[in-house]
Amino acid sequence: MASFIIEGGHRLSGEIVPQGAKNEALQVLCATLLTDESVRITNLPDIADVNNQIRLLQDLGVRVQRNAPGDYTFQADRISSDFLQNEAFVLHCASLRGSVMLAGPMLARFGKAVVAKPGGDQIGRRRLDTHFQGLQTLGGDFRYDPETSLFTITAERLRGAYMLLDEASVTGTANIVMASVLAEGTTTIYNAACEPYVQQLCRMLNRMGARIQGIGSNLLTIEGVSSLHGTEHTVLPDMIEVGSFIGMAAMVGDGIRIPQVSYDQLGIIPDTFRRLGIQVMREGDDIFVPRQDHYEIESFIDGSFMTLADAPWPGLTPDLLSVLLVVSTQAKGSVLIHQKMFESRLFFVDKLIDMGAQIILCDPHRAVVVGHDHQRQLHGGRMTSPDIRAGIALLIAAMSAEGRSQIDNIGQIDRGYQNIEQRLNAIGARIRRIE
Repeated sequence: MASFIIEGGHRLSGEIVPQGAKNEALQVLCATLLTDESVRITNLPDIADVNNQIRLLQDLGVRVQRNAPGDYTFQADRISSDFLQNEAFVLHCASLRGSVMLAGPMLARFGKAVVAKPGGDQIGRRRLDTHFQGLQTLGGDFRYDPETSLFTITAERLRGAYMLLDEASVTGTANIVMASVLAEGTTTIYNAACEPYVQQLCRMLNRMGARIQGIGSNLLTIEGVSSLHGTEHTVLPDMIEVGSFIGMAAMVGDGIRIPQVSYDQLGIIPDTFRRLGIQVMREGDDIFVPRQDHYEIESFIDGSFMTLADAPWPGLTPDLLSVLLVVSTQAKGSVLIHQKMFESRLFFVDKLIDMGAQIILCDPHRAVVVGHDHQRQLHGGRMTSPDIRAGIALLIAAMSAEGRSQIDNIGQIDRGYQNIEQRLNAIGARIRRIE
């Protein structure tokens, strides 16, 4: 198991370019199964989750050509569904949550899909009901094998239908959209997720010949077509990585530029950091964060206590709450962090408390942070990364801390952040990877 050794207290300065969006990449990779023509995708991040998804497609028979770093061509003209029954398929799925999004395109194009329990972060319940209910509404028939823990979904022909999703699930919406584009008739999805990831998927599918209306809203109307053709697609910059770099710049930056962020797709992320008193300056499509020797948490207009809570898009993404919590430890003032979606995501705060942070964990969903206002530095320690986002938050804390820190289980960080120690060392960090 790999670990990071971090020498804290070194200031970062310069420019760091965000990678392609992990969550978008996992969706559009699955969409390559919807056509037998070639699909070229650029700006794919070189991270564990994306590389595992590509290997899974290859195991299914998709021909994959690497044109350049982050630039791949996929052609799904020789798919073998036999691999779906293979034990290796189950093991692949167990390490990758994005594997569940194979179900929609496989069912739509081949009439059969197999779903194994997907892996991913251990951040609380992440149910699949929305996926299954949506595919059933389209005509999918489910069978469960308790011996293999596999769901098999079959359908002679999917038919469009109206559905009101029980939650605005991003991956659930993506799965249902990918199944609907080849269904017979019209599908209406209400309470659809409308994150930029889903918008990008829908635009890519439309370029492939799909007919999707309502992109960017929570009401999607999809007129099914008989087949799709190839296309080219460029993945957006990862807004979670952009937010992570803003947090790093606030804590340990001497002036950091984050170029080509696709600013208009960031939603309320920049303003959320501004609510913590952080200067986030837009310069064209770049963000510049100057050195922050002092930043003060705002109050609401009525003077009440600041609360940062996650919500479906265009609300605040839950993936950034861990970073916002760490950044708050050096602010002036106090803030309530309310993680509504996942009940285990705040459990990493005990490691921050051990480093000297003043945090009260109220319950699995809420934590109050009392900021130090840079009057007291965190101190180094040894910790373990429980998930991708907590891992990057702990890395930010360790870079700002006094002394040496060690973060174990950094494979979790590798799942979401490309060559992170090399990129941070290039702008002044002191991070070493050990096995």
